[in-house]
Amino acid sequence: MLEELRKEVLEAAVQLVRYGLVTLTGGNVSGRDKKSGYIAITPSGMEYEKLSTEDIVIVDSKGNMIEGKWKASVDLKDHLYIYINKPNLYGIIHTHSPYACSFAMLHQEIPCCSTTLANEVGGSVPISKYSPVGEGGIGSAVIEAIGDKNACLLANHGVIAVGISVRHALVAAVMLEDGAKVYHLAKCKGNPIPLDPSEIEKARNVFLYEYGQND
Repeated sequence: MLEELRKEVLEAAVQLVRYGLVTLTGGNVSGRDKKSGYIAITPSGMEYEKLSTEDIVIVDSKGNMIEGKWKASVDLKDHLYIYINKPNLYGIIHTHSPYACSFAMLHQEIPCCSTTLANEVGGSVPISKYSPVGEGGIGSAVIEAIGDKNACLLANHGVIAVGISVRHALVAAVMLEDGAKVYHLAKCKGNPIPLDPSEIEKARNVFLYEYGQND
């Protein structure tokens, strides 16, 4: 069932390790099927590079198991909450990427001082309030904080990145970490200058409508 979506979720999960956004079994990835509304999500506590597509769990919009042999990610409830409240999203990625997480530990949003953040995240990166893992409150905290951005920080925890596809969410997660790293390095030398809101919008539009090989 949903072989292509399962493959997309697994490939993104493996990329998280390769890009250094998670270690061992940290983080999780999910994708939502547009036709059925079913969600494919990584299993709980398993190393991504050792998984096959059959290990990716399929659940319905209420979290009921449709197909799979493992327990779904401990953050399943949070993914479901985000999908319900953001019906235009079809991919969610949770990471513990170190530079972005350093700001989450400080409860500091990351200002948009680079076109990297403007392009894919959509501007400055907000921070959600703290919520314990596994209690289902992270999803509502994300919805409260994220607005129209494609990523937000989780206080004392990590990062949530979202997108119109699993691949899109992965790109947001990777570019957020890159932007966080550059901002951190700039802060070590002085005071980074935020982009003007009009320039953020221009950079965002170029990335959305002109960048790449769009038809």
